[in-house]
Amino acid sequence: MAKKKKTEISHEEDLNLNAHISGAGEVVHQNIIDTLEINYMPYAMSVIMSRAIPEIDGFKPSHRKLLYTMYKMGLLNGSTVKSANIVGRTMQLNPHGDAAIYETMIRLARGNESLLHPYIESKGNFGKSYSKNMQYAASRYTEAKLAPIAGELFRDIDKDTVDFVPNYDNSMQEPTLFPVTFPSVLVNANMGIAVGMASNICSFNLGEICNTTVELIKDPDADIMETLKAPDFIGGGQIIYDEALMREIYRTGRGSFKLRAKYNYDKSSNCIDIYEIPATTTSEAIIDKIIDLAKAGKVKEISDIRDETDKKGLKITIDLKRGTDPDKLMKKLFKSTPLEDSFGCNFNVLIAGTPRVLGVRELLLEWIAFRTQCVNRRVYFDLSKAKDKLHLLEGLQKILLDIDKAIKIIRSTDEEQEVVPNLMIGFGIDKIQAEYVAEIKLRHLNREYILKRTADIEQLRKDIEDMEDILSSKSRVKKIIIAELKEVAEKYDKPRRTEIIFADVEDDDEEIEEIPDYPVTLFFTKEGYFKKITPQSLRMSGEQKLKEGDEIVQTVEASNNTDLLFFTDKCQVYKAKAADFSDTKASVLGEFVASALQMDKDESAVYMAVTTDYKGYMLFFFENGKVAKVDMSAYETKTNRKKLIKAYCDKFPIVAIRHIKEDCEIVMKSSSGRILLLNTGAVSPKTTKDTQGVGVMTQRKNHRLESVTDFTEDMFQKPARYRTRTLPAAGSTLSAEDMGEQLSLI
Repeated sequence: MAKKKKTEISHEEDLNLNAHISGAGEVVHQNIIDTLEINYMPYAMSVIMSRAIPEIDGFKPSHRKLLYTMYKMGLLNGSTVKSANIVGRTMQLNPHGDAAIYETMIRLARGNESLLHPYIESKGNFGKSYSKNMQYAASRYTEAKLAPIAGELFRDIDKDTVDFVPNYDNSMQEPTLFPVTFPSVLVNANMGIAVGMASNICSFNLGEICNTTVELIKDPDADIMETLKAPDFIGGGQIIYDEALMREIYRTGRGSFKLRAKYNYDKSSNCIDIYEIPATTTSEAIIDKIIDLAKAGKVKEISDIRDETDKKGLKITIDLKRGTDPDKLMKKLFKSTPLEDSFGCNFNVLIAGTPRVLGVRELLLEWIAFRTQCVNRRVYFDLSKAKDKLHLLEGLQKILLDIDKAIKIIRSTDEEQEVVPNLMIGFGIDKIQAEYVAEIKLRHLNREYILKRTADIEQLRKDIEDMEDILSSKSRVKKIIIAELKEVAEKYDKPRRTEIIFADVEDDDEEIEEIPDYPVTLFFTKEGYFKKITPQSLRMSGEQKLKEGDEIVQTVEASNNTDLLFFTDKCQVYKAKAADFSDTKASVLGEFVASALQMDKDESAVYMAVTTDYKGYMLFFFENGKVAKVDMSAYETKTNRKKLIKAYCDKFPIVAIRHIKEDCEIVMKSSSGRILLLNTGAVSPKTTKDTQGVGVMTQRKNHRLESVTDFTEDMFQKPARYRTRTLPAAGSTLSAEDMGEQLSLI
């Protein structure tokens, strides 16, 4: 009871507490636009400004915090340290989980092979960017330090070249940008997805970028295409070069270009070795796609595919069947797999806190402006330090005139605080100079020391004059930047990894698949199964294996490159090649056409038309006695469409479908027992596929067209009995002479 009473009292206290909270328990109606502005816009701005979009130095905040932490740890020189140690120290600047920080380190490391010029030297398993299955080891097992090129990120960072801001808890200072001495924003690939915008920057060759920047410094209107041919990727491969397309990307910062894998053909083992792939895909994605094509029967030249990647690098091996042309096979795979892929460019960069999509020229000009500011700030910093040093040495020089006097002033001064003022009065120097003199050790009060300290006064004056001239001369600043760019290119430039190839106009014609042509016999069953059997196999075969209750309704002798049109019970037609189906034997059921051609749910094939030239007509017989005659050419398409809707009229139930090369006679039988012998030439052809047709055989009430059969000369004793001069016609009943055998028509 006591416990229950205590609970009730606590509840009453809560009610009293809520009563004193303003607005507690009230339902407030708020405009959705206001809610988005108050709650969502700050998040969106944070993602854009502080997370996903790189800045002019080529880095996102997460990259910058990690690299600066490693720099402050002294990892630019010396040996590697545990990655876990680096991750932990980075948390002082980056208040995120260790997993996110470590993943950032992985991508910047040499071992992962993501960047053309990695900023981190790695030791241990850092995974591979070209494989999703090759995962990196935990941070406690790997080690890292800064790569030599990272020194270019921090050169003169302690000389006020960039702004510093407090970290998230005001315990440290961190740089807002790196004073990088080369356009790293274009040297290493960078991708980010923000809110409502994204960035995807491809990498370029370091030497080409530095040379292009030098040319732009000399002439802002220089043609950058002359020195910057195309992007370059760590994974190599080939760029299919289109000058007009590349020029547009350089101009706008948007567009895409095609990357293609590199391969070798090993004749001795009859296999293809793929050793470089596009940077946009992985080896697993390529292998999975090729396997899917092989299972679907679209690639029949491959007997096996496997991933043989090892410590030497990427390697995908494709074993070929005998007689396969490797170059033709690779053209087919380039067309239908990620072995050839597109890289979409979106050069979106934060410039002074504003996201902007810039072309290569504008981006390099922005970097030149940024680097010019860094150089000016560095020179100004050095100038201030030089002036301060000169000022001190000038005061020391005055002491040189009478050292004994300085000692006498200090010894005769009663109070310590009066030493500096007395020196100022005695030698005519200011307080800063007097403080400097007063702090000189007793052992240094000799003529030799003072002469050495004052010997470089003239050099300092020359240096100061030179630095002041630099600050007042834009051309001298440009020369400094150019010299630094040439130095970086000389130290760190590497040969191009991605080969440039030119698109061949004739490639499209050559890529048309050559279908092996040989005679085959095609079988189509009532239940929608299909078989393709070669004459040799057919001669050796026994009875055709069929599903229980099934029967063969069509047998056609054709060739392997013939076209097949499968008409369905949903008034659609699916087009395929006989070569799309595998050769089989009589002892198997065959392929279920609805599954093989991925027909709609509950849709079945009811008729197979076979053609190579789309000549002749399609005949559609409906229960009400109407017949539609459609030119076969209506089903021929210029594009490679596999499915055509409204293949025939859907207003009446279909009884039979026929494909005829030329006009012939067809036997139509009604449920009333009447027979009509129709010459198809009496029906006018239409070009509209879903035409309703024309009335041919009139039906009595409650009767319908029941069956359609091809006419043969020995079918009737007197065929003229069933012919008619005018249409529509009711037809005739079977004569006494035709009753026996013709009962099979019923």
